[in-house]
Amino acid sequence: MQLTVTGKQIDVGDALRQHVAESLESILEKYFGRATDAGVVFSREAHLLSVQVTVHIGRGIVLASEAKADQPYPAFDEAAQRLASRLRRYKTRLRDHHRTEIEAERARQYVVAPGSDEADAGDAEAVPRDGGPLIVAEMAAEVPTLTVSEAVMRLDLASQSAMLFRNRAHGGLNMVYRRADGNFGWVDPGQAARN
Repeated sequence: MQLTVTGKQIDVGDALRQHVAESLESILEKYFGRATDAGVVFSREAHLLSVQVTVHIGRGIVLASEAKADQPYPAFDEAAQRLASRLRRYKTRLRDHHRTEIEAERARQYVVAPGSDEADAGDAEAVPRDGGPLIVAEMAAEVPTLTVSEAVMRLDLASQSAMLFRNRAHGGLNMVYRRADGNFGWVDPGQAARN
């Protein structure tokens, strides 16, 4: 596994790097097997240390976790524990998912800046000529063909707020999202046409 441990406004020493490597290897071997790569970022936020852990375990599946504490070791341990609990929850489905080929179609993903009613007079490039939103970034993305339960699993593992996917049952585009109450929502626009 390719592991990258970095620090923002904090020095990450060899002992912490070793602790991170051993902990992640132990968790991944226990629940999944071998991951392709992982990234751990420690950063200082006021009086707390924040840690973000991202692990790519293959075939478009990403694990993500975040935690905060006053020391780096407890912060990482809490984030690692959250990863382990998610892996434990989806252990059998991940193993079955690993054996099947997932279809995905190419798409474009855009990051759009929030609009403002008044543009800076000196910043003529800030507002598009057609009055549309300002595109900050453009990236390649994939829309996988999944069942609803597979999409919810991927959304939960990656700690994302929403995920677009093609429903394997009927081929239409669907979205799953994390609701404010902690549950998941599912949007199926083609369901109304089928009823």
